[in-house]
Amino acid sequence: MKFSSRATGISEFLAMAYGEKASALVKSGFDVIRLNLGEPDFGAPDAVITAMKDSLDSPDYPYTSALGTPELREAIAGFYKQKHDVKIPSSRIVVTAGASAALLLASAALVEPGDNVILGDPSYPCNRRFLNAFGADVTLVPTSSEHNFQLTADEVEKHWKPNTRGVLIATPANPTGTCIDTAELLAIGKICKQHDGFLIVDEIYLDLLLDASVQKDAAAKDETGSAATTVLANTLLHDNIIVINSFSKYFGMTGWRLGWCVVPEEMASVVERLAQNLFICPSTLSQKAALACFTQQAFSQCEENRQLLIKRATLVFSALEKMGLPVDAKPNGAFYAYINIQKTGLSAIEFCDTLLDKYYVALTPGNDFGEHNADNYVRLSFATSENDLLKGLERLSQFVNELVG
Repeated sequence: MKFSSRATGISEFLAMAYGEKASALVKSGFDVIRLNLGEPDFGAPDAVITAMKDSLDSPDYPYTSALGTPELREAIAGFYKQKHDVKIPSSRIVVTAGASAALLLASAALVEPGDNVILGDPSYPCNRRFLNAFGADVTLVPTSSEHNFQLTADEVEKHWKPNTRGVLIATPANPTGTCIDTAELLAIGKICKQHDGFLIVDEIYLDLLLDASVQKDAAAKDETGSAATTVLANTLLHDNIIVINSFSKYFGMTGWRLGWCVVPEEMASVVERLAQNLFICPSTLSQKAALACFTQQAFSQCEENRQLLIKRATLVFSALEKMGLPVDAKPNGAFYAYINIQKTGLSAIEFCDTLLDKYYVALTPGNDFGEHNADNYVRLSFATSENDLLKGLERLSQFVNELVG
């Protein structure tokens, strides 16, 4: 049987691959600390679990609109108003089967074979895979810790080609947890607009900021200069910007496979036709339960979880500093440490393989996230219990001491 070039040419998703290795070791009886996946351990808010259970009393789960239920789209619009003081009509909101489906639909709607799209390096690997699947040529632009491992407007302008269609940015980003500078994001959006291109902004970690003071610094600003926490505050960009978000991170609902995107008004009907054919609709059960995310009870619990992440971040960065392992750009949000391991003399793959095989701690090599200096970095996720973090960091410290003394 012959397989497509898009299937045979795709590289392994290393975060998942190391997860499978870890699972095999656990099955063999080893105590493995998994710090490789970006999956919050706190799970869905209690209100969501209750809503899901209550809905089972009268199970009625027909197909919904491909855009999602009107009630959930309205609730998401209300979330932007309540949380970010940004007014977005529900007609621009598309509920999807996770942020992955949102990126898939955006890729299908925006790129033709041969179109070029600019991404930063390092960045979440699946983003470029979605674009590649629809024939896009992705340019990975090397970024530096000086600029928080984020693209700059100068670099975007420099790498813009005649066939470039747009730019994809995540803020806070995976694997670094860093936010893009406000002025740079706006400048990049204007460049895209000048070229009649698109700007996709992945904001799935936006509400998991690790420092309240970052909220103002990292916020987008509208033309009046007022602060907000989403790029959607920049009304100037509304006709060429697509924002991706998810219930997986802030709301802890990874396996529920539910997300959304905010698209320009003219794009909503295009995405609807694609969603009808590719997905029919998001999970009806998940959509019904997710309405409870937007209650005060759920918000309070999510904020408590964010405070837990802040505590874990302090623990992790203190431990890494004692080990002499630098984090070249301090994360503003999410739950990752992008660690420079150059001093150990090992490549990222060698480091992660040995750490897992000898000390039973799973991390993700930087090779998952790009090409530029990828061998010098590994990603640690602290989206797990404090007890496991302490055990994992102790084992990591023993490993580093063995390597460098």
